[in-house]
Formats: sequence, C-alpha cells, structure tokens
Amino acid sequence: MRILNVDSFIKTYITKRDESFFRKDMDDNKSLLSAKIKGKSMLVIGGAGTIGSAFIREALKFTPARLFVFDINENGLTELTRDLRSTIDLTVPADYKTYPINFGDPIFEKILDIEGPFDIVANFAAHKHVRSEKDKYSVSALIDNNVLKAERLLQQLEKYPPKHFFCVSTDKAANPVNIMGASKKVMEELILSYASSFPITTARFANVAFSNGSLLDGFIFRLMKQQPFSIPIDIRRFFVSPEEAGQICLLACMLGKSGEIFFPKFNPDEMVSFYDITIDFLKSMGYKMQECQSENEAKELATHLNEHSTHYPVHCFKSDTSGEKSYEEFFTEQEQLNLTRFASLGVIENASSIDRSEVNQFILKLRTILQKESLSKVDIVTVLSEFLPDFHHMETGRNLDQKM
Repeated sequence: MRILNVDSFIKTYITKRDESFFRKDMDDNKSLLSAKIKGKSMLVIGGAGTIGSAFIREALKFTPARLFVFDINENGLTELTRDLRSTIDLTVPADYKTYPINFGDPIFEKILDIEGPFDIVANFAAHKHVRSEKDKYSVSALIDNNVLKAERLLQQLEKYPPKHFFCVSTDKAANPVNIMGASKKVMEELILSYASSFPITTARFANVAFSNGSLLDGFIFRLMKQQPFSIPIDIRRFFVSPEEAGQICLLACMLGKSGEIFFPKFNPDEMVSFYDITIDFLKSMGYKMQECQSENEAKELATHLNEHSTHYPVHCFKSDTSGEKSYEEFFTEQEQLNLTRFASLGVIENASSIDRSEVNQFILKLRTILQKESLSKVDIVTVLSEFLPDFHHMETGRNLDQKM
C-alpha cells in the first residue's frame, strides 16, 4: 500500500497553511502559558481522542508536574502513552497516570476525592458526530454523555475548584439543527452557569482533519482494505489540523476569562469541499477518482482493484442525513464578540445570560423526559426546542448508519 504523510497532506491540500493558524497567539503568550502550566497538576478527560491527545501534547511543552488522563478507550490510552514517550523534546511528568474509566463512573469520583484537587481540568469526552443521532436510544445516550455527566462533573469540581476548567464544544452549537449540536449548546449553558464558582471556558471550532472516526480518517481504512469511498458532494467545511485543535483548546483553557467561548477567525473562503479533498487524496496515492452513482456500483468496481489500478471507485451523493448543515458558523448575531484580543481567535464574551436555577430546572425536565417509557425522539427535540429558541431540528429520516 502507498504510504500517506498525513501532516503534509493536511497542510498542502486541506488547511493550505505552512504553519499553525494559531502560531502567533501561541508564541505571543508563551511566557504566560508557561507561568500558568509549569509545575501544575492536570486532569484530562477523553484524553485518548484526537483533540484531547493534541491538547495534552501542547500542554506538555510547558512541563506540568502531574498528569492524569481518563478515557473509555483503553487501547487509545496505550497508544497515547507510547506516542508521548516516543516524542523527542516532550517531557512526560513523573506523576503520569492513565485510567480506562468513564468519568460518569463512581470510581472517577473516588479518584477525584483522593487525588484532587487539580489545577487544570479539561473535558473532551463527548458524542461529537452527527451520526450519533439515530433514534431515542442513541439520542438519550448522547444527552447523558454531553449534558448529564457534565453536570455531575461540575458538581464534583465545585467541591475541589480548579484554577482552569475547559470543556470542548462545537461549531454545531451555533444555531443548531441537529441534536448533537443542541446538546453541546445545552452543555455550554450548563458549564457557563458555573462560571462564578471557578474559571470556565469553552471553544467552538471546525472539523479536525483525519480525526478518529471522521470521513477522512475512514479513507485510510478503506484504502487499506481496498474498499470504495463514499462522499457527500455538496458539503463544505472549515478544517483545523490536530495540532491546531490542541492549540485552540489550550489557549481557550488557559487564557480565557470565565464565561467565554473561543472560536477561530476563519474567512468563508477557507472552507473546503469533501469532493475536492477526495480528488487530492486519491491523487496523492496515485489514483484518479472514478465516480459511481450507487454504493453497489462502487463496491463491485472495488473488487477489481489491484497494484496496477489507476482509478479508485467513489460513491458520490448529495447529503440527505438528519441535521447536516451545508455550511458552518461559529457564532450567532445575538452574541457579543471581541475580535481584537487575539490574532487568530475570536471570543464570545459574557456568552450566557441564563442563571443556574433556570439551567437546573431544564435539566430536571430533561431527566424526567428521558425516563418516560413511551419516550420518542420527537419528545427530546420538543423539550430541547423549548430551552433553545435557535434550535431548528433538521429531520430527514436518514442517518449515516444507513450509508456506506
């Protein structure tokens, strides 16, 4: 199989940036970041994922004294450790521990009670994909992870307040049209309702190129197995590299004022289509795209792939899945923006005006709805819409599990 240099491909064909978009802000704030991180204790939840692990790699450059990492992916934690310890000029703290534990489990609370408090706590554990929305079961699990467990975490941290708390959000929280995005908007309101108890920030940003489970990450697996690609031809997205994702989260976590949401200051013309990326990806691997009108046609052509093949089968379709926007946005017209504090980052200041009692009442209602025996997906959409006036659910009856 031909070898792909992922980092080089991202810079050349996707972000089209020779250096990180956030490099200037990282350099300008190097001394301040060092002062806030060096010798401190860190706890990272969901640290084996693409964004969480990138955050850790950026943070370790400033030599924290303790690092505890939690993730339900035990194999991911193993690879994270191997990667960190194999990277030159990166110092892993002497007090470094990884735990394959769900942050909603009682053992997590026990560890926090005994080993805490931590100076810096960052939460990357979440359902992040639009494909998470299928039916009442998948949506219930999504809300439990993104909202209810986050609430429990905040309650625990209030007993042991960190100096910095960060919880990653998504661009899909701005004017959400899918339940995943709506759940992250609720998460934003939830965590910001605790902003007077300890410093809390979050960040909305774009697709992370080749992140775990993403369409582009899937290209590598399909290629290894000589299976066809399947792509939407009408979707354009902003992209950041894994390194950039780690940097925006670190900057927001360490430099934000409590109650703020960070986002990258991208121009609309920086969006890239999956169609163009696919052409460039296959070209870099020595192929031309062979467009197919159906999944069966693409699968049949893939059976004839061999070392002499010059074309690669790709099923091209127009997106028709529930909650899939054709564009991306990071803020709404109602939000108060500061575009001057950072070179590459915008900041939504005083992002929430909802007090904790109102958030608590909504979450209680959400818990009650989720316990209904006759629960339906419509019930969940209805209660979310009552709390989020800007949530306009886009339902098509199709989800990504129904596609190749």
